[in-house]
Amino acid sequence: MIKGGGQRIATATGVMLADPHSLGNAQLGASEALFDPDFWAARGEAAAASGGRGSAWFVGSAAHPWVLRHYRRGGFVARISEDRYWWHGEDRVRSFSEWRLLHYLSERGLAVPKPVAAFYRRERRAYRCDLITERILQARPMSAALEAGALAAPVWRAVGAAVARLHRHGVDHADLNAHNILLDTSGAVSVIDFDRGKLRTPGAWTSRNLARLEHSLRKIAAALPPDRFTPASWAELLAGYQAD
Repeated sequence: MIKGGGQRIATATGVMLADPHSLGNAQLGASEALFDPDFWAARGEAAAASGGRGSAWFVGSAAHPWVLRHYRRGGFVARISEDRYWWHGEDRVRSFSEWRLLHYLSERGLAVPKPVAAFYRRERRAYRCDLITERILQARPMSAALEAGALAAPVWRAVGAAVARLHRHGVDHADLNAHNILLDTSGAVSVIDFDRGKLRTPGAWTSRNLARLEHSLRKIAAALPPDRFTPASWAELLAGYQAD
């Protein structure tokens, strides 16, 4: 066991960090194939997930639905290397850091994906990495929900309350936007994609998180009917945030 939970498992060419209970029988042999979309496709258990940079897949069986994500760079640096990161030690591997954060939040009952396994393969001074989490079923991104229709006031308040709960636990989400907030059919709200997320003491970062979310909503709504995101919508979200 290592700090932050999980079991460290050496593989043929890399290292996994996993929850043996969540991994189940898949842990036998510590197979790196779990992080290969082609492995799942050959079993008829893979489908590309929307959003991101084309690096996520829905994998696994009906009994164990998972999301597999391969970490890819964005922006200018992606022109140099689309998926390699500089090696700064195992404690700073991005998929391991996200696994530990999700484990911490899941243990405290927050509505985030439960981590299953993380993996990295070192290549001299660089590494590539992947993450498997449990899939949140019957849920769609807030961005997709807005495209489908206007959201009711209770939904906006529920989103605000979900963000407040993260902030109350000191979670600085590095990319809080409408694509990373999921709404399920019962109205429950979950937050995903905690890459580069951190635990911090209260500060101005909470306002920056909210500003990033508002910017995302405005950008999405610009191409949608005017009722999809209004000043009243944002006021409801803030009311939910402040009330939680």
